[in-house]
Amino acid sequence: MGIKTTISSVITGTGSYIPENIISGDSFLNATFYDNGVALEKDMTEVINKFAEITEILERRYVDEGLVNSDIGAIAAQRAIDDAGINKETLDHIICCHNFGDVKAGSNRMDILPSLAAKVKQTLQIENPDCVAYDLIFGCPGWVQGAIQANYLIQSGDAKRVMVIGAETLSRITDPHDRDSMIFSDGAAAVIFEAFESEDPIGIIAHKTQTYAVNYASLLVMGKSNNPGECNGNAYLKMNGRKLYEFAVTNVPLVVKMAIDKANIDITDIKTVFIHQANGKMDNAIMKRVFKLYGLDVVPENLVPMTISWLGNSSVATIPTLLDLVLKGQVDGYKIKSGEYAVFASVGAGMHINAFVYRF
Repeated sequence: MGIKTTISSVITGTGSYIPENIISGDSFLNATFYDNGVALEKDMTEVINKFAEITEILERRYVDEGLVNSDIGAIAAQRAIDDAGINKETLDHIICCHNFGDVKAGSNRMDILPSLAAKVKQTLQIENPDCVAYDLIFGCPGWVQGAIQANYLIQSGDAKRVMVIGAETLSRITDPHDRDSMIFSDGAAAVIFEAFESEDPIGIIAHKTQTYAVNYASLLVMGKSNNPGECNGNAYLKMNGRKLYEFAVTNVPLVVKMAIDKANIDITDIKTVFIHQANGKMDNAIMKRVFKLYGLDVVPENLVPMTISWLGNSSVATIPTLLDLVLKGQVDGYKIKSGEYAVFASVGAGMHINAFVYRF
């Protein structure tokens, strides 16, 4: 009897695009924020410092005016292809995860026709018609869900190489009169998953996704400006920060635990957690609750790499960007070793929560 092997989805290449425009807290000193239709009269330095204390975000990145989302997605994609050392024509699928399509500087119009994945394929000049390119709209957990879809495609035998891109230009869709605009940033990253036969479980070994739409879909929506005097009909990204925090801290740990338990490993086997960079304090609270579910009071040091302090929240791009930086030794104190387990987890508009367990 021969040795039984299984098909696994393994990461073979990563690439990211981090915009060069650094937007510090001081960039908002002249902003006029509104709350319930009334302009805030607090000292702006106090507002900015309080925001940084709550979110741990000190800086964020914005793209150059001449770039749109599909442009930076294509840059990250090419870097992932180069990192994997593959022929781009051998890609079976390109999944582009985003939420707002291409939004030009100075505009609030969203362009998603053709799909951003198709635009990326065109920019990369991939001629193979069997390379199927499509988009996934799933809120901030989009890239994690794209990775889960890539795993389905690979395990079905329908694909051998799938590239999953997370790209967003949130600076183009946020309300300049909303304090929450200081959370969001721009960026892109791409990851290539390949089919690999192995006797032992490697790559994506378990995953779990949930959608809480009935009572929680309104926590992240599109809405009008906080400035009651703005009547241009533009829609902006809006969130109920307090309730979203409560929702995430309560529910994300449960989904992470489901994925870990499904993988049939112990929480102490996890050496790295790649969590969506949404809010530093929220992420720390989520991790404490995950370990509490296993009867543990302390989260191990150097378990959760963080980039939110200097990159902000770039939605679908946060996790693949974080992965790329860690794999390339650009996050101090973090290094991935072969055979180690990691958890990838996210939460966002939907409200969606997802997680997968990965073995390097």
